[in-house]
Amino acid sequence: MNPMSMDRDEPSSLLTFSTNHPLEQFVLLAKGAKGFACAELIKQVLEAPGVHVFGELLEMPNIKELETGPYAAHYRTLNLFAYGTYKEYLENKSDYLELTPVQCKKLQHLTIATLATQEKCIPYSVLLKELDIKNVRDLEDLIIEAIYADIIHGKLDQECKLVEVDVALGRDARLEDASGIADVLADWCNACEAVLNSVDHHIQRANHHKQKSLRHQQGIEQEILYIKKTLKTQAENEESASGGGTETHSAPKRNSGKGKSTRNSSKFWQKNTT
Repeated sequence: MNPMSMDRDEPSSLLTFSTNHPLEQFVLLAKGAKGFACAELIKQVLEAPGVHVFGELLEMPNIKELETGPYAAHYRTLNLFAYGTYKEYLENKSDYLELTPVQCKKLQHLTIATLATQEKCIPYSVLLKELDIKNVRDLEDLIIEAIYADIIHGKLDQECKLVEVDVALGRDARLEDASGIADVLADWCNACEAVLNSVDHHIQRANHHKQKSLRHQQGIEQEILYIKKTLKTQAENEESASGGGTETHSAPKRNSGKGKSTRNSSKFWQKNTT
């Protein structure tokens, strides 16, 4: 494999959307806009760099008023950028505004973010179809732009022809998606609880083995002390026994010397008598 890494120096930069909040200025403008002014504001926000979430703007009363009437297409287009994909736009172009090249590219980037939430390794074939791109070179250029725009973080695997996604920008969530999100979070909580229980079980086992090992070590140390004491006692007894044996053999030597002197004296007396 020969992956082309496109990781940024600061992976946490995806979080800057919540801190810088580039949508805020449009939300403030929407409070005093009506009708045509709101419609033009939607066009501006769809092209604005760094704006990739639109839910807060959709909740503005002045924007909601565009849902019916002459600017309904503007409202539907804003909804498309908030929740939809580029494929949806291609299938129902008459329902939306005609997008500029900049808006098309932004919607394609958002589509990549949506696909990244469904699978972490996205084949080129899926991307080519979903983004309506005809060749791999243009696709890779678009993916690289999405990476540098902080839409996704990941790398291109040109040999296997897929994109490996590490993290992707979170898109707006519909109210009807809340139950599904709650289910996912509940599953995640249950999984965390299971992991914690497993960790507790392993901790208990580890503590049990530790206590068992300590008892075994203490037994060995006591056995070593006993052996040392036994060996010391044996050495002292052997040393004592060796010292007593030397004194016992010295007496016969002295007696043996006296006996020899007596025999020599007896022989001398007999010789002189004769």
